[in-house]
Amino acid sequence: MAKKGNRIQVILECTEHKASGMPGTSRYITTKNKKNTPDRIELKKFNPVLKKMTVHKEIK
Repeated sequence: MAKKGNRIQVILECTEHKASGMPGTSRYITTKNKKNTPDRIELKKFNPVLKKMTVHKEIK
């Protein structure tokens, strides 16, 4: 019998890039355990357009 998974795919989008008004976006796809972290996650990831580490928040 297959287990019902708690892990879901989420999209992370850069907050600084969105506010800067520059063209393009910085997005990452990752997974999270919905049971352990029901709220939206924030991770520091590299933004290749701004060329620095920025905070990426979960969208949708």
